[in-house]
Amino acid sequence: MAMLLSELAARLGLVLQGQDREFRGLNSLEAASPDEVSFLASPKYRHHLSKTRACAVIVAREFASEVSTALISDNPYRDFAGAAAFFVRKQGRFSGISPQAAIHPEAELGADCTVHPYAHVGAGTRLGEGSVLFPGAYVGEDCVIGKGCVLYPNAVVLAGVIMGDGCVLQAGAVLGTDGFGFVVMDGAMRKIPQIGTVRLADGVDVGANTCIDRATLGATSVGRDTKIDNLVQIGHNITVGEQCLIISQAGIAGSTKIGDRVTIAGQAGIAGHLNIGDNVTIGPQAGVPKDIPAGVSGSGTPFMEGRTFMRSMVLAPKIPDLFRRVQQLEKELDELKTRIAHLAEKEEA
Repeated sequence: MAMLLSELAARLGLVLQGQDREFRGLNSLEAASPDEVSFLASPKYRHHLSKTRACAVIVAREFASEVSTALISDNPYRDFAGAAAFFVRKQGRFSGISPQAAIHPEAELGADCTVHPYAHVGAGTRLGEGSVLFPGAYVGEDCVIGKGCVLYPNAVVLAGVIMGDGCVLQAGAVLGTDGFGFVVMDGAMRKIPQIGTVRLADGVDVGANTCIDRATLGATSVGRDTKIDNLVQIGHNITVGEQCLIISQAGIAGSTKIGDRVTIAGQAGIAGHLNIGDNVTIGPQAGVPKDIPAGVSGSGTPFMEGRTFMRSMVLAPKIPDLFRRVQQLEKELDELKTRIAHLAEKEEA
């Protein structure tokens, strides 16, 4: 696909400074060729501006003079994302309903749906207008899939799950697996039936091989525009608020409530039955054993507020030396006590 810089500027509301020319793609400052556009989002990469071969760079006004052709932006990262949207490669060229798909006669498909070969749609399920099921996608019985949803290959939606409009399930994502509920009865582990469901609001993205468990009772729910990365585990009866970001390999135990606009970084673990307030940021590999009030940012195991965590990280490498110093002080203190005792004995004598 080819586009003029002036056309891109018009579409995104940018100011073109320099020669108008045609370009065919986007790339990083280091890797861009003369027919690609790049961007500068962080000043720490400013040194690449003088070396980049990009035909134009999306930059803030203060850096525009450092490149021959600039697309001046108030938010270069946002506008680069907007530019990238024009160059997205559509996945799959099949359209319509494949005769090789397994669609139950009692399923209802909205207008303009695409169901690839070997996808499955169960009885009583409603598939919204314009939704797409790729090969191997499985939608069980009595599900509701909203308009414009996309289920990539081998995504699984088990019985009774509800998805809003514009949701995306990446390859291998699973909604509605049984919650991890067991009880010891008569000396053996017995499974607690998980008879609840999963509900996704509009605009939720679920990453590859992420699992969201169905509730024991009621619903495990994910709020509007929340984005979940690959390899995330969300346990049963969890409530996740709106516009949250949950990064890869994070895990949330059952019955925890996550507020709005919460960020949970990679490999963080959150215990069950907790309340995480709005606008909280949980750092990578954090372990959260208790409630976190709104607006707090931090990390560590156990979770600590950001400044406390940073101080502990500064002190951590010094702990071995501090331990040796304490041992030495204890030895000196013991020697001092012994001397004082000897002096006391002499005085008594």
